[in-house]
Amino acid sequence: MQRLDRILSEAGVASRKELRAMIRAGRVTVDGAAVTDESRKFDETAVRVTVDGSPVRLRGPVLILLHKPAGYLTAADDPKAKTVMDLVPEAYRKLDVMPVGRLDKDTEGLLLLTNDGDLAHRILSPRRHIPKYYLVQLAKPVVEKTVETFENGVVLEDGTRCLPARVAALPGVENTALVELHEGKFHQVKRMFAAVENHVEQLLRVQMGDLPIDVKLGKGDYLLLLHKDIEQLFKTPDFSEVLRFCACFFCSYWINE
Repeated sequence: MQRLDRILSEAGVASRKELRAMIRAGRVTVDGAAVTDESRKFDETAVRVTVDGSPVRLRGPVLILLHKPAGYLTAADDPKAKTVMDLVPEAYRKLDVMPVGRLDKDTEGLLLLTNDGDLAHRILSPRRHIPKYYLVQLAKPVVEKTVETFENGVVLEDGTRCLPARVAALPGVENTALVELHEGKFHQVKRMFAAVENHVEQLLRVQMGDLPIDVKLGKGDYLLLLHKDIEQLFKTPDFSEVLRFCACFFCSYWINE
């Protein structure tokens, strides 16, 4: 536990004298609440701090949760197209954050970026089988045969058999489903539905492990994750709970587009 002004000073925000004035002016928030007493103590590994509305990177490696919009490549750089790095503030780009895995250019939703190579390896390791959850808008409804085929492992057009997966229609929303995967093949969700004679029209990753996308994040917005958030990545939620989460917060996601 450290004083707030010391936490911000060690993060390089400003001098201690300048920070005291900033804090007393109400320009600093901790977990969303303004703090005007610079002597208050916090665990810098367990809180989110902003100055003038901008997140402050505290100690340790950086892990960012980005709400990726469609139209951006998951790449560090591309001479001809926008990339997700264009959405990350320069201060974090200078710290060499990189995408963890990838989302297709036209896919939206939860994308992680970090400068912690060991953490990225843990997240991407096939041995961990971190479940990933996608909300899918389809050309046709999900039928029982599709559910059974996913559970048995879809065979793709090139003969590759996918690991068993789960799919369920989103209650009350036409032609929309939730998919749970435990692997990440190229264009996998699209190819799986093509194999059952359906077509993916729009795709949104809503969760990894037990870590959901923050429903308050607009497209292109981001937040800094804490140690406790990282732990959620390596937990497996109940599929029905994720389905309820999507039904509550994403049932009208594509309606006005």
